[in-house]
Amino acid sequence: MICAQSTPTGTLSPQDINANLCRFAEEMPQHGQRILLVVPDLTRTAPIDVVYQTIYPILARRFRDVDVMVALGTHQPLTDQQICQRLGISEQQHKDTYTQSRFFNHAFDDPEQLQLIGHFSSEQVWEISEGLMREEVPITINKRLLGYDQVLIIGPVFPHEVVGFSGGNKYLFPGVAGRELIDFFHWLGALITNVKVIGVKHNPVRRVVDEAAKYLSTPRYALCLVEDSGLAGMFGGSPEEAWQGASELSSQRHILYTPRAYHTILSCAPEMYDEMWVGGKCMYKLEPVLAEGGTLIIYAPHIKLISVTHGALIEEVGYHCRDYIVYHWERLKHIPRGVLAHSTHVKGQGRMEGDVEHPRARVVLATGISEELTRKVNLDYVSPGSINPADYANREAEGVLLVPHAGERLYRLRE
Repeated sequence: MICAQSTPTGTLSPQDINANLCRFAEEMPQHGQRILLVVPDLTRTAPIDVVYQTIYPILARRFRDVDVMVALGTHQPLTDQQICQRLGISEQQHKDTYTQSRFFNHAFDDPEQLQLIGHFSSEQVWEISEGLMREEVPITINKRLLGYDQVLIIGPVFPHEVVGFSGGNKYLFPGVAGRELIDFFHWLGALITNVKVIGVKHNPVRRVVDEAAKYLSTPRYALCLVEDSGLAGMFGGSPEEAWQGASELSSQRHILYTPRAYHTILSCAPEMYDEMWVGGKCMYKLEPVLAEGGTLIIYAPHIKLISVTHGALIEEVGYHCRDYIVYHWERLKHIPRGVLAHSTHVKGQGRMEGDVEHPRARVVLATGISEELTRKVNLDYVSPGSINPADYANREAEGVLLVPHAGERLYRLRE
């Protein structure tokens, strides 16, 4: 329906953004009177505010209800004030101007919010996972989606550690899905490993996402955004076709190729990552260029906890490589597999020799998390006060890399 992108290194002008958004909102097919906008939380960089404020007046003329749901996955819920922040409006504007929008948070662990819409059979799982898993997986989704006449997904596309590239139907599965599919989705990605799936467009986990979306009867549309110091592109249409164009542009704009691996990487987390559950992205995007036996430091003095939702479970299992989790499966299988997947992604690749774990590289936290807790969860610690990021700058020739705003761009070796 729309495809707008800038020059290879530029961004779209405000005029181009406005014109294309208006055209999309006017031309999007209308099914009934109620539309639900599914948007990301505050841990994703994208001009959701510009999009919402531009298309709302048009959608409000065409639809009676223009509601908004935050696709949290297992992230913590947002307050109304935070949702307003995401949409770039004040709470008073919500009451006075954006009156046809109600706000909702998804809750993955609330059975009252969920509806079963289908199953993946064990045979389907075996085929989709390319022989890695064989089990039946229920497909549940937030039941509110079934009460709308259509759904519009609005969100950015970046390289992603579990699904290759984020965006599209991923904002439904696992964004507004139930625990079973969320755990299945993440553990399949962990078995494949971050380095083999991140930045790869077509892979078994992306197939899970798109196959699950077929079970949703509500008509689906998407605006997939590519952010690169401004909006570099937007793609609208079905979630599949919009994601296809956006992921192609993302692969050009968000993957940086380096001539060598680095023995030391200082990966600086932006403020939008407020816990290690999301701050782990500072490892995921850089693992491909972290040398064997090297050290990656996640520098984030503002991060003071591991996870509001999953902290106790992560403390129980710690951070370990995939092979450690598989080796100790009988002891750890009661832990939700989404948590186990996060554990392996932060720790990175490694191997077991007998019953001893040998990580491929060392992950160090320089955060507001205490040294005691950092070491308890099997990561190394350095005081954030002892680090001056400027000391790591312009030392690539020495094998030292500084990444000032880590977490959204993927680094790969040129060869």
